[in-house]
Order: sequence, then structure tokens, then C-alpha cells
Amino acid sequence: MPDDTQDVISGGHLVAKALKAEGVDRIYTLCGGHIIDIYDGCVDEGIEVVDVRHEQVAAHAADGYARITGKPGCAVVTAGPGTTDAVTGVANAFRAESPMLLIGGQGALTQHKMGSLQDLPHVDMMTPITKFAAAVPDTARAADMVSMAFRECYHGAPGPSFLEIPRDVLDAKVPVDRARVPREGAYRASTRSAGDPEAIEKLADLLVHAEKPAILLGSQVWTTRGTEAAIELVRALNIPAYMNGAGRGTLPPGDPHHFQLSRRYAFSHADVIVIVGTPFDFRMGYGKRLSPDATVVQIDLDYRTVGKNRDIDLGVVGDAGLVLKSVTEAASGRIDGGASRRKEWLDELRAAEQTALEKRLPSLRSDASPIHPYRLVSEINDFLTEDSIYIGDGGDIVTFSGQVVQPKSPGHWMDPGPLGTLGVGVPFVLAAKQARPDKEVVALFGDGAFSLTGWDFETLVRYDLPFVGIVGNNSSMNQIRYGQAQKYGLERERVGNTLGDVHYDKFAQMLGGHGEEVRDPADIGPALRRARESGKPSLINVWVDPDAYAPGTMNQTMYK
Repeated sequence: MPDDTQDVISGGHLVAKALKAEGVDRIYTLCGGHIIDIYDGCVDEGIEVVDVRHEQVAAHAADGYARITGKPGCAVVTAGPGTTDAVTGVANAFRAESPMLLIGGQGALTQHKMGSLQDLPHVDMMTPITKFAAAVPDTARAADMVSMAFRECYHGAPGPSFLEIPRDVLDAKVPVDRARVPREGAYRASTRSAGDPEAIEKLADLLVHAEKPAILLGSQVWTTRGTEAAIELVRALNIPAYMNGAGRGTLPPGDPHHFQLSRRYAFSHADVIVIVGTPFDFRMGYGKRLSPDATVVQIDLDYRTVGKNRDIDLGVVGDAGLVLKSVTEAASGRIDGGASRRKEWLDELRAAEQTALEKRLPSLRSDASPIHPYRLVSEINDFLTEDSIYIGDGGDIVTFSGQVVQPKSPGHWMDPGPLGTLGVGVPFVLAAKQARPDKEVVALFGDGAFSLTGWDFETLVRYDLPFVGIVGNNSSMNQIRYGQAQKYGLERERVGNTLGDVHYDKFAQMLGGHGEEVRDPADIGPALRRARESGKPSLINVWVDPDAYAPGTMNQTMYK
């Protein structure tokens, strides 16, 4: 027992001190009796406690907060169903390489294996989908293990960690001098690496002598805040750049090195292809969409990703920004970096871009009703400003948007990532608007996706977080419906994928937000502007053609 004259501190307050040391300024949570001492500590440390209606939302919001700020996000949930509800959010962050900490409650150690309330083997469940998962065994270790979990978030490519804290460990008090409270900035080192110098020289040489180079700037360009280095490289060496994931917006639309619609053509004809911060997963056809004759270079934070699923000619493990900066420096002064030779190559790609654009131009300008999805996403693209963070949450409708919507600034595109999780939209809005209240947030939802976490629209109203939301409503899970039609025929295309005709505009109004319904394409733009001017969380319910499918949906390998 501690001496009554000693200064003591509880486990929850130690957790809050460690969160503060990491720079966490808010936690996302749904309350539970196992975790309330953390709340008390957060109040003392000036950390905002943001309460939501579902633990999946809390986990997604922590993920989204990390992506926007570059700092780790944090969600705190109770034991048992509270933690299992958060599993999807953690798994999404794991595949998206997003650093966040989930803290879960647990029954008291004194009741271990006795069947205490909400007792489950959380650590066992979380281990496969985190970079680190552990239980805090002693109150004095609480802050130390929080810092350990954050440190593990940044081992290799970033990702989530999980800590389980038993109720008696969290509530107990220990002498302050017994507890290790890590000091801010003193418990982990920089993981930024510029890569193997020999590999940097080889890559610089390859690019200088390439006739038809191409580069794909993936999510790690934004994760490492390597935007300026990427821009400097493509401009100095005159290299066409394609962007995916959080890398979208690295170059603004209209930049002479910004390309989007000609990627397949470029990767089929390029002689040197550099893949930055993107794995050879399903989005890349497992590497098979790259010309077999091209020299392929892969740059990644994670050694295990480089050369996975496809042979490469050169691999560089390191921070995307530092690697690209080093390559530019190594190439400087070498016969203008080969830049002047590439004008014809860029012209060739620009012509391919124009051909692809003209092919879909009728759909982009279609006046049909129900509204063609291309017309909707075209209107959204025209609506965005340099300060608009765009969030895509859906299947087929967001696949349409991926070909049309072009964020105008770095870090202004958010989607779930390679796990393809539906339901990230509302929590990402919550995180983005709280992290950057100066920014406009525009979110496009599929009607099926919005339904998964849509009740937290009320959270956005409660916290007074205005945003422009659009529901592309076709009363269907259309991406799956397409696959069923292809595999089983039209007579069986409507099995398990058809939703009711829900008026999401009225849903928004019911919860205190702004809502409108749109059936005529001419009304999309005015409705978007009214939503912006409303100063409220908004939903514009746009009825889109259920029989129009995105090319990306029709080309999915799972349906081949």
C-alpha cells in the first residue's frame, strides 16, 4: 500500500500523460466503465475527449486524424464488444499504413479467466492486424507501455498498435516515483532514411539515361511529407507523374507533369518505371500491369514490400521524400538530367490523356435522368477548391470519382485504402474537420457505405462540424451487383445487393443538418453551393443511374 504522504497517480492519469507526451490532443471514444479513468486523466492533461456512437467510428477517426496531421491518432474503447467493434477500423489502418493507437479496456487481473464482464482475449485478436499488441501488467508500467506502443507504430512502414489495460491496473494508484513517464521527444528516434547511397546513384543514372520514364507517387509520399521532393524530381528530370491513394494532389491539376488517364498506356510503353510507396497489390495488378521490358524500381519504407509479387531491377528502402531528394541531387548537372529528350514522350502521353477524356466526355456532360455517375463526380470535381479535402466512401460511385476527381493540394484526398472498407466517410469527416477546421471537407458516399456509420452524422452536428456531403444513391450495392450479373446472369443479379430508396436528405434534416434531393443534373452545382453556404453538416441525396458501372468495377480481377 502506498504511504498516504506520498504523491500517487492512477493508471488512467499515467496513460493521459503519455498521450500528451506523444502530442495527442484528442481521443476518439465510446464510453465504458473499464476506461473512464483515462477520461479523467485526459481532462487534467487538456486532451479533448470526442465521443461517438460506434467504436468503429472511433477507430476510423483515429486513423483519419493520423493521415491528416502526420501525428498518431488515438481511440479508446471499452472491453469486449467495445474492442471487437473497433477491429475493422484497426484493420483498415493496418492495410493503409496509418499510425494509430487503440486502447481497449479489460476485466480486472484479479478476475482473470473467471468470466468477468466483457472479458475476451483482445491481444490475441489484435496481434495479426497491428504492429504491436500487448496488455499492461502493472499500473507503474502504463505510461511506459503507451510510449512503447507509439514507438512500434513507426517501425518500418507506419501502422496501428493496441494496448489492453485491465480495469484494476487502470484504476489503481502508485507512487509517482515508481512510474516511468517518458519525456516528450525522448523515447523514440527518427526513422527517416535516405536509402542506400549506392542504390541512389544507380536510380539517378537510370533516370538520366531513360528515354521514356514514368513515376507513380503513392501514399507514402504524403505519409513522409515528401511532396516538395517529389515535385522537384519530376520537374528537374521532366518525368510524367501518376498519383494514387494519399499521393493524389502531390501535383495540382494542370501541372505539365500531372497525368491521370494514361497510366496504363505509360506503364505499357515506358522504359523505366519508378513505383514510390505503393505495393504490388491488387490495385497494381500484382505488378503484372507493368511492361515486362521496362526497368522497374520500387521505393518503400518497408523492406518486406520491395520486390513482393513481382521481380524488380532495383529496390530502395527508405523515406520517400528523402530518397527522391537524394536522387534529384545525384542527377543534378548530368546533361540536363535527360529532361530535354523527353518532350516527345510527354506529348505522347498528353495525347493519350486527351483521347481517354474525349471517350468519356459525353458521360461527364450527360443530362440524363437518373443522373449518370460521371456527371455527378464531374460536378464535384469542378466544385472543389484548393482548400477542399475530398473523402471517398463507397464502391462503384467512388471508383467513378477516382478517374475524375483531382484534389488541388497535397494531402487533400482520403479513401479507405487497400482494405476497401466501407463506412470510413463520416469518421474521416469528423477527423479531418477537427484536425483542419480551416479546410472545407467534401465527402462522396455510396448509399450502402453511408448506411454503415451514418448515425455519427449526429456527432458532426453535435460538434458543429460543417461539411458538404453527397450520397450517390442507386439503392444498390452496385459494385457487387455487377459481379453477380457477370457470373450468374441478369436473372440473378439482384440477390443480396438491393437496398431501399432512402431519402438521406431527410435523414440529415432530422438530425439537424442541411439536406437536399437532386434528380436533375443541372441542379447538382447549385445544391453543392447551397450546402457550402449552409454552414452545417449536409447531405445532398443524388439519384444516380443504377445501370451505369465504372470501368474500374468492370475490370476487377475478382470477376474475371
